[in-house]
Amino acid sequence: MINLSYELNEEFLAKLVTTPRATGYEFPAQRVIKSYLENVVDKIKSDRVGNLYAIINPDRPFKIMLAGHIDQIGFQISHIDDEGFLWILPLGGFDTTTLPGKRVIVSSKNGQFKGVIGKKAIHLMKAEERKKAPEMEKIYIDIGCKDKEEASKKVDIGDFAVFDYGYERLGDNNLAVAAGFDDAIGSFIVAEIMKELAKDKNFYAGVYGISTVQEEIGMRGAHVAAKAINPDVGIAFDVEHTADAPEIEKKRVGDTKLGCGPIISIGPNLNPVVVKGLIDIAEKNEIPYQKHAEPRGTGTDANAIQLSGAATGLVGIPNRYMHTASEVICLDDIENIVKLVVAFIKSIKEEDTFLPI
Repeated sequence: MINLSYELNEEFLAKLVTTPRATGYEFPAQRVIKSYLENVVDKIKSDRVGNLYAIINPDRPFKIMLAGHIDQIGFQISHIDDEGFLWILPLGGFDTTTLPGKRVIVSSKNGQFKGVIGKKAIHLMKAEERKKAPEMEKIYIDIGCKDKEEASKKVDIGDFAVFDYGYERLGDNNLAVAAGFDDAIGSFIVAEIMKELAKDKNFYAGVYGISTVQEEIGMRGAHVAAKAINPDVGIAFDVEHTADAPEIEKKRVGDTKLGCGPIISIGPNLNPVVVKGLIDIAEKNEIPYQKHAEPRGTGTDANAIQLSGAATGLVGIPNRYMHTASEVICLDDIENIVKLVVAFIKSIKEEDTFLPI
């Protein structure tokens, strides 16, 4: 059994998850991670699409890539009307029924501005309108300006907005709530794994911890990073739906819960040797874990990693209320994911090929 002492850095987590980082605009959050790791790892760098690479043992021929995407869903300003309202396009996927009335923060070169998502009030809607989800084209942001001239002094076309809901504890079971745990929590986990590995670098592999960008619009950052690294093994970290809230079908999602450990995905996108290795490490070290069936491409950075030729794994982070302003995770799960993957990496030997046949 490997020594698995680890305590989550909640101050770093809160700072990271509350830094605005919409898809394509992730740079402020990448700077937070860079500051956290630059004096810890052997090498840190970025690339032209905005990925951040933290590297330990860069001269080792066997390479492991760890990927968590830092981008969150958000909105891009597409038009400022004569009354000073900001019309928006989605950066990533939304359930538009959850949007009206939500508070946002709009980021521009002139600073950050509070706003609220507006739409026609239900009292003013026709009967047929009330039965439909609101169309994105009819949703806008109000930043409290009297006209276009005032709004244009603050915000410009192409600027972005994200939900303005901070990090908080929820209840007494080590749960936390924030907007955008998808997937700052994945990047956080990668950073914490790298910090733990840096304490004793006497293991076989070179490890490349990547905070990837633009996952929400097609795993774009992970494709670039995997091509650049050409890893032998790659593990992606992303949020996964749980079935422990009302109206969720366990036959579709699986019997997954908050607080019951990392979710290890099994399916065509995932290398069976990596999957078995993660499960063996979990059982040997008495780390709770959950299994999840993935019958096709996972829609995560694991897709891009696999297509680079790497033996690929996907470790899911149990999450309630995905792609809303209030996503919920359990901090116990985060600690167990870090312990699991640190132990897995330290267990790899020169004779391990990860060939499935």
